[in-house]
Amino acid sequence: MKRDDTLWKSILEDVFEDFLRFFYPNADDIFDFEKGFDFLDKELEELFPQTDSKNVRYVDKLVRVWLKNGREEWILIHVEVQGNGDKTFAKRMYIYRYRIQDRYDRPVVAWAILTDKNKKFHPTEYKESLLGTEMIYRFNAYKVINQSEKALKESENPFAIVLLTVLLALKKTKLNELELIDLKLDLVKNLLKKEISKKKIHALMNFLKHYVSFNEENTLIFEQKLDQFKGKKYPMGIEQFLLHRAETKGKLEGKLEGELKGKLEGKLEGELKEKRETIRYARIDGKLSIETIATIVRLPAEQVRQILDEMGIE
Repeated sequence: MKRDDTLWKSILEDVFEDFLRFFYPNADDIFDFEKGFDFLDKELEELFPQTDSKNVRYVDKLVRVWLKNGREEWILIHVEVQGNGDKTFAKRMYIYRYRIQDRYDRPVVAWAILTDKNKKFHPTEYKESLLGTEMIYRFNAYKVINQSEKALKESENPFAIVLLTVLLALKKTKLNELELIDLKLDLVKNLLKKEISKKKIHALMNFLKHYVSFNEENTLIFEQKLDQFKGKKYPMGIEQFLLHRAETKGKLEGKLEGELKGKLEGKLEGELKEKRETIRYARIDGKLSIETIATIVRLPAEQVRQILDEMGIE
């Protein structure tokens, strides 16, 4: 099972009541939350066994809920985590529905959470028609990439953080990692400001941490910024931290040398774009001198000054 699949399965159980409240504003009038939920993963696996390793796996949750009217109902949540549109998706949603109803004779409410990048892929029904006989199966579908980031940030519902995390991951191919660090940190700040239980915060932080991940050196930068936001004292100054970052990259590349200058050489090599981001970070957050930055990125001080001017940074 892919990492994202496991994360989705876990977070849906951790914040399922928030999932219901997100999609049903009057959820507290519909569902009896005091009776809790039953996650019927075993029953679902019996209905849809994976017969070989090549079978495509999807994140499916079959959940038994109780309504305020005293009736027992089942809700099928089908989370599509494929990177592209699947032409058989709507039919598969229909197959899931009729197999569950055939086995258990229970009503099924179906939700598809679509996390792919194709904005035009948004199936909501499956239809069959032949010689005057017609069948139409409609289901709920929520397309993450088409949602308003602003509206999700303003939402007090913890499930909105899950959706914002998916949006952030979808941006990953368009932005460099240093830009993503700031966006991820903003998302964490947004989460910590909400009135959410510590247990849910831990679950959401774990989802965010692993769903949007960085390489080792940028993970260090993110963790340091997060510590600073939490008011923790980092054991090293910004200049030492950048040098430590360079050493970490050098270890990964297997190019460590005996002296600090030798360590820095070959460890901050790369595209000018990466060096520009390092310069921006060191100047704005670290308040380092141009001469110190020039030493770290191995560029002449005049060129560093020129790059800062282009960025509009003093």
